[in-house]
Amino acid sequence: MSWRVPRMWENEDVWILGGGPSLTKQFDIPNSVVKSVKDRTSSPSVYSPYMKSIHHKHVIGINIAFMIGDWMDIIFFGDNGFFLKYQELLANHPALRVTCTNIETARSANWVKVLDKDNDHVKGISQNPKLVSWNGNSGAAAISLAAHTGAKRIILVGFDMNLGEDMSQHWHDEYERGKINTPDSQKRWQPTIERHQRGFEQIAIDAKKMGIEILNASPTSEINLFPKYTVKELVNHNL
Repeated sequence: MSWRVPRMWENEDVWILGGGPSLTKQFDIPNSVVKSVKDRTSSPSVYSPYMKSIHHKHVIGINIAFMIGDWMDIIFFGDNGFFLKYQELLANHPALRVTCTNIETARSANWVKVLDKDNDHVKGISQNPKLVSWNGNSGAAAISLAAHTGAKRIILVGFDMNLGEDMSQHWHDEYERGKINTPDSQKRWQPTIERHQRGFEQIAIDAKKMGIEILNASPTSEINLFPKYTVKELVNHNL
């Protein structure tokens, strides 16, 4: 179902939860709990109690983040494979579910809201509330969605653009591609990581023009275009 994003969060903060491994560290989730999720003996929902400091915030979860909790406002995805694997679970999630994928089963589902990719502004932040700038990945594309809601400030969590200490690319191992802890992991995934970074320079330019502040709550992130804070600093000190 084609959608025009309403300005429902005018001049407010919007948090976007990406897939980088720093997400669990920012919420002080114990290694034993993280391991249980990676081993698939626990669902990502075990993370939810540790993230209660943002349960009342405006939150956009990217891809598998929907499994963490039903307190997220929007679940955004642009990956065809993700939808095909999780569509039944997604159908029962109470959040708005928004996509820019071209897969017809997603676009025709009456519970999915569709934003097309802005082919005239592939990198950066689209100014058309019916479109998103793809930027090569779902997390970066969701910045357009957050901007369309009227956000004054966008806070990125789990936007690492590097591998974790265990050579993992994500805070989860639900995707087989996340299991990359081999000696050549960095070499193997560097092209993907670099591709995912390419849109952020234009995102920073567009955000400045639009009067939107972007903060990076992933202190070890390779994205150095935005001020970096920890989640604790932002929440505890009301920054």
